[in-house]
Amino acid sequence: MSANPLKICDTILRDAHQSLSATRMSTGSMLPVAAKIEAVGYAAVEMWGGATFDSAMRFLKEDPWERVRALKEVMPTTPFQMLLRGQNILGYRHYPDDIVEKFAELAVKVGIDVFRVFDALNDTRNMAWAMECVKKYGGHVQAALCYTQSPVHNNQVFVDLAQELQSMGADSICIKDMAALCPPYVAYDLVKGIKAEVDLPLQYHTHDTTGFAMAALVKAAEAGADIVDTAISSMAGGTAQPPTESIVATFQGTERDTGLDLELLSEIAAYFKEVRTEHLGQFETGLATADVRALIYQIPGGMLSNLVNQLREQGAADRYEEVLKEMPRVREDLGYPPLVTPSSQIVGTQAVMNVLMGERYKVIPQEVRDYCRGLYGRPPAEINPDLMRMAIGDEEPITGRPADGIEPGWEKAKAEIGDLAESEEDVMSYALFPQQAREFLELRKQGLLVPIREARLFPAAAPTNQGAKPTTSMAPVVRRTKRVPQSTSLWKVSQRLSRGR
Repeated sequence: MSANPLKICDTILRDAHQSLSATRMSTGSMLPVAAKIEAVGYAAVEMWGGATFDSAMRFLKEDPWERVRALKEVMPTTPFQMLLRGQNILGYRHYPDDIVEKFAELAVKVGIDVFRVFDALNDTRNMAWAMECVKKYGGHVQAALCYTQSPVHNNQVFVDLAQELQSMGADSICIKDMAALCPPYVAYDLVKGIKAEVDLPLQYHTHDTTGFAMAALVKAAEAGADIVDTAISSMAGGTAQPPTESIVATFQGTERDTGLDLELLSEIAAYFKEVRTEHLGQFETGLATADVRALIYQIPGGMLSNLVNQLREQGAADRYEEVLKEMPRVREDLGYPPLVTPSSQIVGTQAVMNVLMGERYKVIPQEVRDYCRGLYGRPPAEINPDLMRMAIGDEEPITGRPADGIEPGWEKAKAEIGDLAESEEDVMSYALFPQQAREFLELRKQGLLVPIREARLFPAAAPTNQGAKPTTSMAPVVRRTKRVPQSTSLWKVSQRLSRGR
């Protein structure tokens, strides 16, 4: 075993399928292979957070808390990692401080070990409370800086940010290159710069959208990165992470030898190849090759897959290229925010509006108005004054921490959901996603859901609607429900755009 092994965090249970197939992998498809994943010896497995929480209730009819419990039973020693959007938790807006604290408490209790905390604007005011709460309840705080490129961003900006995050109590630092923008030699310099100034473990995260992720991980490792994010090969590449096996093989016999078993990894890869081929293909973007245009559009992998699906639903797939070209223009107008949830949704929604309405800013969504009011935090650069005027008129934007103006929400959520909630976890699900949680909890109360532990990849006799053909879906199916029609409202579609990071 190497004295300085490169540690691996595999994203197969979260970011890989979020980026490639719109977060549609069910717990039932994870459990049969979980014991093999446990045997690998990963530094961590990213398996929660991001878009997995609401997608579980919305599309898979699963309890997201039960996913953690079910997998923890089979994977008791592998650290579970999640993506936590700071004050946004798992949603697309700021939540009250009491909700943030209660979420941290419940997430640690259910089995989450490592919390990758970030803010879409790299506004540390929006990260501080979440970091404090995670530490209070015994979780590991991995503070992430969202990498991007613009006239107001450079490596020194990110080194300074990493130092600030260390001073705020971070246990480790993550370079989060969600849109695959950091070229290999820039990655090398950035890792070197942070390691020289920050005495904390450093993790490197990227995507293969632009085609140089493997090289970026190698250079990051050479520069001293302690951990890198990869995805098992059958769910890697494209808008996901580079292949785990390729990184393992690259460093075999070197001072950074990972020590992981390629044969075991190949067995896991074979399993997920079947999952992807048989069940996830309908949700994929078709973006199978590297696209260096991402260097211009700066769109995260998870956003691309969902953007394609949402435009397809609206019969507007032919406008995809127009939306891509509009996004950097909107981003510039909004002060060059990194494109990561929720800023990616804000920019993406406005870009879709501008294209489909045929006139820029003819319709300005509420989220864009709130962004201009300062309710999401401090933008990296000044917002276009003309857009400010169109969005909020003469109103003065706030300058303080956005969450300071939000009333406590836990007792209110508990009262509103009432007897439908059987636990504090149910109350939290409702507090975060009221509509999706209420629908889910009503189905559960009626006994219409298949429990996670009973739902498997290929159920022999899955319950079906009367008169319907038997299903072979891997998802925990709803026993007897109406199909919810897709909304044709442009605004509702824009709200659902890209369940990104």
